[in-house]
Amino acid sequence: MIPDPTRQPALRHPSRAMAHAQLAERLTERDRWMLRMCHEHRVLTTGQFTALAFSSVNFARRRLAQLHNYGALEKFRPLRTSGSAPAHWVLGPAGAAVLAAEAGVEVHDLGYRPDRALAIAHSLHLAHTLGVVEWFTALATTSGADNAALLAWWSEHRCRALWGDLTRPDGYGRYARGETALDFFLEFDLGSMALATVAAKLHCYAELARTSAVITPVLFWVPTAAREVSARKALHDIWTGLADPDAVPVATAAADLLAPAHPSPAQRVWLPLTATGGERVRLDQLASSWPRVTSAPATVPTPPATRHAVLVPPPPLPPAQTGDR
Repeated sequence: MIPDPTRQPALRHPSRAMAHAQLAERLTERDRWMLRMCHEHRVLTTGQFTALAFSSVNFARRRLAQLHNYGALEKFRPLRTSGSAPAHWVLGPAGAAVLAAEAGVEVHDLGYRPDRALAIAHSLHLAHTLGVVEWFTALATTSGADNAALLAWWSEHRCRALWGDLTRPDGYGRYARGETALDFFLEFDLGSMALATVAAKLHCYAELARTSAVITPVLFWVPTAAREVSARKALHDIWTGLADPDAVPVATAAADLLAPAHPSPAQRVWLPLTATGGERVRLDQLASSWPRVTSAPATVPTPPATRHAVLVPPPPLPPAQTGDR
């Protein structure tokens, strides 16, 4: 006999459909943006969500915990040899159902499966994925001054869906300051790949420029200034051998060049590959270094639809919201 039938899980929890329907009155516009960010970029940490969308880490933790309780987000913590890692957030089943409903498609059309979403916890590319997210997060959250803004941030997976038959950048962005806008591809280097392999990617970008007739700069971000010196030599050797080198504008920067008080990739840390001197420029100033670069309008770009990218990418920052619910 069951002494207290009301405590059965089937009676305590609403049906899955009812639970998803209840999310309609629980999710704010910022919540929906967070779900789209997890779908687009696969994984974000509590610290990254805090920087992008919340006024304090306590507010972020509280709301993320609520979204986890709703089944909208799932989380994991990678093992560390010392201390504890922050919570890492991925899209949950209820969150995927919400996004699919908004797009008028089935969940499987999003390419979502719970086991695949959490598989990144064991991926050898987790550090690289988080590094790219951290790079764009820093750019998005430090771009408010001087009439600057990150207008677009597309993930590696979206880039692969669009250009994967030719090249696979780690991300695409559009950065604007004043009347100047710059489209760019990001190559994010952790220092674990042979520089010859990194530099060889220029052949792929050259083919993309040739077939698309669009000239887009490629930005190489490396961990140290010492590695940047070696990277520039390897890149220059490949670049000068291209059929049309000017169709592949290249610039480099190193993470350890950032000022601790202003750790933004928009700062004066960039050095075009063709620069003869050592004077570095801001991200927006790179546009004037390459006269053949295809002009980018100071508006948000819309990617072409593909069967691998059903949803349009979310904006780099969430919609304005009152309070920290």
